Amino acid sequence: MKCSLCSGEASSFLKVCGNCIKKKWKEAKPFIKRAHEIARRKFGLPTFPPRNGLLCGICANKCRIPKGGKGYCGLVKNVNNKIVRLAGTPEKGLLQWYYDPLPTNCVNSWFCQSSKENGKNLAIFYGACSFSCLFCQNWHFKYLTKELKPLISAKELAKKVDEETKCICFFGGDPSPQILHAIETAKIVKKKVRICLETNGLENPYLLKKIAKLCFESGGTIKFDLKFWSEKLSIALSGTSNKQVYKNFSLLSKLHKKREEPFLSASTLLIPYYVDLEEIEKIVKFISNLDPSIPYSLLAFYGAYEMSDLPTTTRKFAEKCFKIAKEYLEKVRIGNVHLLS
Repeated sequence: MKCSLCSGEASSFLKVCGNCIKKKWKEAKPFIKRAHEIARRKFGLPTFPPRNGLLCGICANKCRIPKGGKGYCGLVKNVNNKIVRLAGTPEKGLLQWYYDPLPTNCVNSWFCQSSKENGKNLAIFYGACSFSCLFCQNWHFKYLTKELKPLISAKELAKKVDEETKCICFFGGDPSPQILHAIETAKIVKKKVRICLETNGLENPYLLKKIAKLCFESGGTIKFDLKFWSEKLSIALSGTSNKQVYKNFSLLSKLHKKREEPFLSASTLLIPYYVDLEEIEKIVKFISNLDPSIPYSLLAFYGAYEMSDLPTTTRKFAEKCFKIAKEYLEKVRIGNVHLLS
């Protein structure tokens, strides 16, 4: 459909285009608020991270939860002015797990050491997220958040690592709201398998350093979804700020320099009408200034969740993004090429 503020193309759910979000923020805000209210209400979640109450502190959203309220992820409550964690502790992880034969279809498979081996990956799909992406392609995790099941302890999850398991990957949803559970699981299995993390990068920096050390020492990797450069686009399409994401990425780039094989990587989903060439150039310049050897994946988009009406990424646009990225970075690839139109 056409943007409600201009003649540009936009999602029929969000009703405003990327250009107006960045340049007409004040006018775009009511449309953004309405979209997130609708998307979050059906799962009983706050529209945006709460800012008046007790501090949670597990992720970089830094929710301050009012009495009787929930944190943005839905796993933390303020009960009689006391923080209660419903899941995401070492004793209770809200997740689904399964085995994937190696090599898997993970974004890092083009350079991951485990992809060169026979065996299997233990995939750990966490049932909550610190973002709320209107385009989420794994949005069914929200039903786990709403129902608060299935639950499994870190100790029990670690037992799923058998002789054929070469690596484990924490993803979701996102690991950030349940990072304490991921850290405890990783501690138990660190001498047995490679440990990998796929994340939006919104972890508490102190806790991120803990899981990063375990991933690094096990020979695993960490991939950040650098969804947008613009903070306004991040708030509009993902519900919250991305400032700490880039600070966290910078933090981990120091570890990347200490290992011959890649440790840190990034990816960006090429969302039509919202992720433009300017966004891509700013993201890759940022990565290059840290370390041009960091691998970067440009991912073709298909419509999902509340933005299912959007078209797939065009081949022409993906190739333009690839050309820009190669000017700054040594390792670039286009993923999901079968989706390109």
